[in-house]
Amino acid sequence: MWSLMCVKVLGSGRPVLRGLCRTCVKGKFAARAGQSHPSITQRSRGLSQQPPWRVLFFGSDDFAVESLKLLHASRGESAVVDLLEVVTLSSSVPVRKYAEEHKLRVHDWPDVDFSGQFDVGVVVSFGCLLQERVINKLPYGILNVHPSLLPRWRGPAPVFHTVLHGDKFTGVTIMQIRPKRFDVGPILSQEFYPVPEKITAVELGASLAIVGAQLLVDTLRNLPERIANRREQAKEGATFAPKISSSLSWLIWEEQTCEEIGRLFRAIGSRTPLRTIWMGRAIKLLDFVGECQPFLGSHSAAVPGSVLYQKESNTLLVRCEDGWVGFKTVKLKKRLSAADFYNGYLHQSFLNKSPSQKSCQFQSYRQRAQHFPKGQNTKPLLLNTGVH
Repeated sequence: MWSLMCVKVLGSGRPVLRGLCRTCVKGKFAARAGQSHPSITQRSRGLSQQPPWRVLFFGSDDFAVESLKLLHASRGESAVVDLLEVVTLSSSVPVRKYAEEHKLRVHDWPDVDFSGQFDVGVVVSFGCLLQERVINKLPYGILNVHPSLLPRWRGPAPVFHTVLHGDKFTGVTIMQIRPKRFDVGPILSQEFYPVPEKITAVELGASLAIVGAQLLVDTLRNLPERIANRREQAKEGATFAPKISSSLSWLIWEEQTCEEIGRLFRAIGSRTPLRTIWMGRAIKLLDFVGECQPFLGSHSAAVPGSVLYQKESNTLLVRCEDGWVGFKTVKLKKRLSAADFYNGYLHQSFLNKSPSQKSCQFQSYRQRAQHFPKGQNTKPLLLNTGVH
């Protein structure tokens, strides 16, 4: 019915079991794991059952570099990683630069050489959907480091949407990827992370990259056990985190609150400046300072979009749905300080005492794209709600 052979793979120094009966492997391994991907249950016992692992790493950006660094540091005697090779995209991405600096073998996607007989793959911020044939070549499958508490914020921009929607809690998920769809595979490990107030997406991403790298290595230390105890993602609470589009940067003064504008700035401001319309021209709003209060006079009747210059703080104040927000700098053809913008554009309007005229207002741009399916729950993930 079957035969069992013990051979050594050239250069590995370790015995490898070959010729195991599929029924026996599935019975012994899947008894603990439950239903699983065939490539895992039927092939994983053909290679080592404990670290160090032979790892094939897929990644591109700075978030991925943190995981690659820790994997690289985990090589050597009594380590988690034995062989480490890298698959990446263009020559300019941070992962490729790190790999080349540290003499790691680099594969150009999609031309990947699997002759190294890797145990497991790791994908972090790679940007490409991996085909089933690639997943099946790795006996333990491919692990993904995802910076959210899946199933919340599936998709390419979870950190941005965590900040944009005011989540009080986020985290990192280590999951096994499945073919054809992003971020739907079973969860092996998950760690919570409280979102600090006023944090930007860039700052949050940097923190989660470190948490994710540590959780990845911890998962690899106990990989067979984590696979055996993995759990499927809940169907409830799934949300989608699409790529950040520049259309999100257009402000709608009549509808957005001070808090919402602040979250938007912290989420996308490092990539795309907030924008509005001034006398028919697009204007970029820079150096956001948050919610402000006019020092003099009563402006409670000012309409959304109204603009004031606050000389004492050298700040432009703009009325939104529930208050005033401030900006230190704007950009038309060039960058202008709040004082320069006041002297060059607002001063004459204020001299004419016509603050209600459109020449003293920023206009909303209402043709922003819809980024979420109708009915999708994007309420904040609060401290007391648990994992969505």
